[in-house]
Amino acid sequence: MLGIITLENASAQPAKSLYDFRIETLDGRLVSLDVLRGKKVMLVNTASKCGYTKQYADLQSLYERYGAHGFEIVGFPANNFKNQEPGSNEEIAAFCTTTYGVTFPMSTKIDVVGNDRHPIYRWLTSKSENGVMDSQVKWNFQKYLIDETGKLVGVAYSKEKPDSDRIVEWIKSGELND
Repeated sequence: MLGIITLENASAQPAKSLYDFRIETLDGRLVSLDVLRGKKVMLVNTASKCGYTKQYADLQSLYERYGAHGFEIVGFPANNFKNQEPGSNEEIAAFCTTTYGVTFPMSTKIDVVGNDRHPIYRWLTSKSENGVMDSQVKWNFQKYLIDETGKLVGVAYSKEKPDSDRIVEWIKSGELND
């Protein structure tokens, strides 16, 4: 079942891990991302009208293959690149489920770049917040990889498919090779 979620920082303190954020589901439930503790997590910004949109199929396949084995995907629709995610949250949900059969959680539409960048993307892209690296969201379908302790371990840019050998090896072994 496709879950529509929004994220917010669970406290006023800078986030130290993914678990410092909480989600609000479409039906209004507030859930700490601490429920992902012990899982590897891929966070990916998505768009319905992008050349990479077909990666939804790869994401769903990866989720089906490894979701029961300690792996989670959370999608973040964003309209930051050439108006490629213009739809409402309801339209995005309908597109994802109807076109690609998406069952992994999806947030409500957020900004992943700029001054209005969502707090989780400030954490993902700022070494001063995540303690690992600075990065820039360059385009849709950029993937951030989080380990079982909630720490950022790497990024895969849009061209790298979600089921690349490198990402699958990370899911299986915990080693992320560059």
